[in-house]
Amino acid sequence: MLQQNHFALFGLEPGFGIDPHYLAERYRELQRQVHPDRFAGASDQERLLSVQQAAQVNEAYQTLKSPLRRARYLLTLRGVELNEQDTRMDPLFLMEQIELREALAAVAGKGDPLAALMALRDTIETKERALVTSLTEAFARGDEAALEEARVSVRKLQFMARLNSEVEELEEGLA
Repeated sequence: MLQQNHFALFGLEPGFGIDPHYLAERYRELQRQVHPDRFAGASDQERLLSVQQAAQVNEAYQTLKSPLRRARYLLTLRGVELNEQDTRMDPLFLMEQIELREALAAVAGKGDPLAALMALRDTIETKERALVTSLTEAFARGDEAALEEARVSVRKLQFMARLNSEVEELEEGLA
């Protein structure tokens, strides 16, 4: 089991579209097979292998479950570099990010900050869904231009994920 790519480990063809119910079910099956508790009476080597396999299953599951991580992983499998130092971005998207961050900063001053925050979260989730749809279409096409589109969408999705984390932090502070 060790060293298989994440898709092979879960019995999936490499692709962006994944059935989340199948993924969760397969994860539970794999965990039952390799969980270290099943190897309590085994040799040290078998227990170590079980721990390694359980860690691999967990890592693969977390990667495949997350659209952002799954897209990054797929791009890596297809040889597309994701340069973290590359700061070029669509100016309209950057302007939109500034506006969303300004809206987030203004939430605390609203009459009902929690309602304002939930409305902002809805806006962000809508934008994330559009990016996931774009990724689904790009990976389905799979040509070089589509993979470049996917790379750009991944970078945008990273921005949205950071913004969503900030929304969650603010929500905890308001609660």
